[in-house]
Amino acid sequence: MAVDHGPWGRYIHGAAFVAALRGGKGPRAAWQALPGEDWPRRLAELAEAVVERGQSAILMVPDQRDLDRVLAECTRLLGDSAVGLAAGLGPAARYRRWLAVLRGTAKVVVGTRSAVFAPAKDLGLIAIWDDGDDTYAEPRSPYPHAREVAMLRSHETGAAFVAAGFARTAEVQAIVETGWAHDLVADRAVVRDAAPRISVPGDTDLAMERDPVAKAVRIPGVAYAAARAALKEGAGVLVQVPRRGYVPSLACAKCRTPARCRHCNGPLALPDGRARHSDSQGDAAHSPSCRWCGITEAAFRCTSCGSRALRAVVIGASRTAEELGRAFPGVPIRGSGGGAMLDTVEPGPQVVVATVGAEPVLPGGYGVALLLDSWALLGRADLRASEDALRRWMTAATLVRSRGQVIVMAEAAIPTVQAMLRWDPVWHARNELAARAEVGFPPAVRMAAVDGTSDSIAELLSATDLPADVEVLGPVPLPDGARKPFSSGDTPAEVERILLRVDRTSGAALARALTAAQAIRSTHRSDAPLRVQIDPVDIG
Repeated sequence: MAVDHGPWGRYIHGAAFVAALRGGKGPRAAWQALPGEDWPRRLAELAEAVVERGQSAILMVPDQRDLDRVLAECTRLLGDSAVGLAAGLGPAARYRRWLAVLRGTAKVVVGTRSAVFAPAKDLGLIAIWDDGDDTYAEPRSPYPHAREVAMLRSHETGAAFVAAGFARTAEVQAIVETGWAHDLVADRAVVRDAAPRISVPGDTDLAMERDPVAKAVRIPGVAYAAARAALKEGAGVLVQVPRRGYVPSLACAKCRTPARCRHCNGPLALPDGRARHSDSQGDAAHSPSCRWCGITEAAFRCTSCGSRALRAVVIGASRTAEELGRAFPGVPIRGSGGGAMLDTVEPGPQVVVATVGAEPVLPGGYGVALLLDSWALLGRADLRASEDALRRWMTAATLVRSRGQVIVMAEAAIPTVQAMLRWDPVWHARNELAARAEVGFPPAVRMAAVDGTSDSIAELLSATDLPADVEVLGPVPLPDGARKPFSSGDTPAEVERILLRVDRTSGAALARALTAAQAIRSTHRSDAPLRVQIDPVDIG
């Protein structure tokens, strides 16, 4: 069937990019999708362009929901020559499709991170959507990242490469600034026309006069007013919250020290089943329980100041839905997140409360989106906290119709919020890359994280011929979330991490040196726990 590539004309050099793809020239681009863009259809059109000239394509997406959407568009354009690869298929079905790709009967592969290794014949295009999603990082050795493998395959085979998304990572900005890939973006006038109206409560003097407490409350009056107007017009309202549950995190009301269980030191919370109530009493009438051991803590006392009062650190999706249900009586309230994730919802006036990444699609778009508790995303102790927050916000905002409204509950002066208000992810990625270069973090440098006991780390370093410009940082105690692969017999104090930092030009030499050292340890039959990762996602 004839495919109309006209929508690519909305992007600067978009038509030239498609022409180069059809001509087999192997263009490489960082595609910044417009708000509201039908990106599954656009990716399918790129795949069709290379299949038409007898080549194959690999399209990678973060999860099954996106896989189903992209595969449906590819099947609509290319029929049975498009197949999906995902772990949920089961070994038999997955192997049959793998063989179809190997034999060349399947020309387009749509899959999650493992699809990057699909044995596609005469590869003409390899594309990755939303490369900032942490599911692209393989948690098992040798810990490859799908984006890096895709770039290597593109370089080795001469295939076209596309890193696409509504937001942009510092890693993609780095390859743009080096000239390896080029921008595929729309003109600012086109972006402004496609983007919804984005605002922050209390961002002007006039707004503060109308609502003096707009910056202090969780959901200010302007947000309720916008939601009420959208519901009156028959449109849906999307509410994004960072955590599921009711009150999934508690702290001392006096000194803000996190509330911990006396029995196992686990975090205390008010889970869904324990906290619901129908009377007018406050939450204090319900005792918190430990999220680790499940024991109810009826007599909490802060270990720091001795106070018995508790406060919510994060309000969960269930509690938010309950509050909105009281604010909008008679309006359907739907939740999406965890094990009850919705792919789509029917049109009509309704409030959809979703955790980040679980926002369902509403045909025609939502009228209003409320992005709550922004500090929970921005305040994480993570190198990628700001770019991940922007990515989450933009993904939710693109579900709003072009003339709809997005209200971000955040401080307007924060650079990440400014990028959201102007819908300028490229500017944010450029600043993020410059900031990392200033302090010496990936992707401005290459960094290897070596985790293990003090003895295993010392053994590795003694067998390693490191590059001359290497900088050794640490050792430091290993972060809690990174201890899982190690045996339970190790005490937290025994598990350490060192960082080896080199210039990007010495990255290959560092990788070769560590590989050789690992081989030497293997010949010595060393069984001491050790893990080596290059540019890990959770570097901190």
